[in-house]
Amino acid sequence: MKQSLLLYLTILAVLSTIFTYMFLSKEVTFQQKRYDKTTKKLRDSLSLVTNQLVDAKYFSLDKNENAQNYFDSGNSEKIIQYEKLIPFVTEKLLDFNANAKGNPYTGQDQIGANKFIINKVKILNHRWIIADYSDGEIWGEVLLKYFVNPDDSISFEVNQSLLYQK
Repeated sequence: MKQSLLLYLTILAVLSTIFTYMFLSKEVTFQQKRYDKTTKKLRDSLSLVTNQLVDAKYFSLDKNENAQNYFDSGNSEKIIQYEKLIPFVTEKLLDFNANAKGNPYTGQDQIGANKFIINKVKILNHRWIIADYSDGEIWGEVLLKYFVNPDDSISFEVNQSLLYQK
């Protein structure tokens, strides 16, 4: 009886070991497949976001070689670097926010107590700027022309302005 009990316990231990081994090996392959699926999803998402970013920057002076070449004149001492031009033009446009009646390049006169100021600026190419402006309650967008003058000053011209309804 003692031998049969030891035989049963040995068989039970072997079966338990086999089942444990099978479970753990299946668990490892399951985890590996899950990891591979998650990694593939993340790579696809990263690729999608990268493509969307490239599409969003399509209308931008940093990505438009034709617009960049506009500032590259035949005269080597008169080359304007667009990397320095973008922050310079943005700063000059935002400096007009200090005006007592608001930024004149929003294309809107002051409505109520608050003045219109430009919040965000995107330079599209060598000629166009789109900007977002508000007075704290009313929001709008403006399309501007900008010019780099021979004395390296910047001049702006409002092309079209749009106010959103409340």
